[in-house]
Amino acid sequence: MAFRFIPQEVKFFDMFDQQADKITAAAQAFKELAATGKWDDKGITMLRDLEHEGDSITHDIIDKLNRTFITPFDREDIHSLAHELDNVVDMLYTTSKRLRLYKLNVVNNDLIQFSDLIVQSVMALSRGIKAMRNHKNPKDIYDACIEVNQIENMGDQLRDAIILKLFDKTKDPIKIIKWKEIFESVETVLDICEDIANLVESILVKQG
Repeated sequence: MAFRFIPQEVKFFDMFDQQADKITAAAQAFKELAATGKWDDKGITMLRDLEHEGDSITHDIIDKLNRTFITPFDREDIHSLAHELDNVVDMLYTTSKRLRLYKLNVVNNDLIQFSDLIVQSVMALSRGIKAMRNHKNPKDIYDACIEVNQIENMGDQLRDAIILKLFDKTKDPIKIIKWKEIFESVETVLDICEDIANLVESILVKQG
């Protein structure tokens, strides 16, 4: 199966590829910050810039959608895919701001482990997004989506284990509240990736 499109439709795939690159860069930047534990203004500038760049690409997609008669797949799906991809970067930036606000400037091995899962999920998602352009065999896309779903399940288990450990070993209730919110936020990033993977699978079914 291949998506059927005329030349001007290629621009949508170009922009989705750009969004895939932005979420990958944001995930890598978040992981690097987690490894240093330096959640200050300087540290999150790259995430802020990526968030702004992602917003710009999303606006371009919506603007083109409003001015284009023929699209490579359903208009509502294009709109949803653009916004969901943008939400990945938004959530990573929001989480980094919370870490700065809560002054959690420490290296947390659990957060590093979670950030690694996010990178894995985003890289699989990016492969799936980029394969949508003209792939005659959807297996690679489905495999990427399945990988994203599997990583999200791992994230659920990791979040629960981390929060259980927080309540068992952390005496300061304020720290428990802060870190619990952070780990729920990073797991939400994996949830968004799974939502995107499910949307991509739905698009493939419709195009079948």
